[in-house]
Amino acid sequence: MADQFTPRVFSGIQPSGGLTLGNYLGAIKRFVDMQAAEFETIYCMVDLHAITVWQEPADLRKNTRELCAGFIASGIDPKQSILFNQSQVPEHTQLAWIFNTVARMGWLNRMTQFKDKAGKNRENSSVGLFAYPALMAADILIYHATHVPVGDDQKQHVELTRDIAAKFNHDYGVDFFPITEPVIEGAATRVMSLRDGSKKMSKSDASDMSRINMTDDADAIAQKIRKARTDPEALPSEAEGLKDRAEARNLVNIYAALSDQSVDQVLSDVGGKQFSEFKPMLADLAVTKLSPISGEMARLMDQPDEIDKILARGSERARELAAPILKKTYEIVGMVG
Repeated sequence: MADQFTPRVFSGIQPSGGLTLGNYLGAIKRFVDMQAAEFETIYCMVDLHAITVWQEPADLRKNTRELCAGFIASGIDPKQSILFNQSQVPEHTQLAWIFNTVARMGWLNRMTQFKDKAGKNRENSSVGLFAYPALMAADILIYHATHVPVGDDQKQHVELTRDIAAKFNHDYGVDFFPITEPVIEGAATRVMSLRDGSKKMSKSDASDMSRINMTDDADAIAQKIRKARTDPEALPSEAEGLKDRAEARNLVNIYAALSDQSVDQVLSDVGGKQFSEFKPMLADLAVTKLSPISGEMARLMDQPDEIDKILARGSERARELAAPILKKTYEIVGMVG
């Protein structure tokens, strides 16, 4: 059924501050790669999702601009891709309401991210946090997006998007919304903490040494890799040898993703080396790849008016795609006007 739809990629990141290497390798680098493929590409700062938990307004504005700067500095071309922040395109929330009537409570109750974020205080979490996946479905389907690059932790939400599209199509007897495909690939779709290979790299970790921030300069990047936790064993020659070696696997994954190689390709070169040899190689690679991005981000952040203009132009282009899809959705549902 997807054949009838224009190949189109949509993905978004929350502007909740602190862009990390995990965001870059798990998402933004892949966004850049897909921009060069045979897709229309739409990338979004999902600020409406961000406020499902409390955000200081001034921080939200700064973080939205910083995320936009991160996208552009990493290689997203706002002329080639549509780049905007979610709240400037009201069609997202309008379609989300329709989807709130399609999605079922039981579906949303099963969302593991809600359980994780709400924790034991579930009754005190916002309605927005609970209904978040219906808005995510609207983010994707308001553009008839056929592909969504996501990390493992978001795959369940894309599966819900597919369920909502299928139920809408079935209920109204149409083939209107595509059954979107999640795209999960690459060596480092899930980047782990530099201090604990069992935990995801996170901006909320108390230790700044656990992560590489995309605003870190060359010295900070190199120091964090030199001090990353490892084990005393030499590197293996095959990926199977990384089993039960979480920290080793994480550093090899990062090297593979930054160098556009498979894990096996990397290990065929470095198998047998100690981390005392491998870490300097990884540090040099990371500095080469990442410090130009942090420098360009800093330059862009000094020009907030230019960032705002880019986002405004992007939202206009996004609405040109979204408005007719919403209009047709309303017609299918039976809305007058």
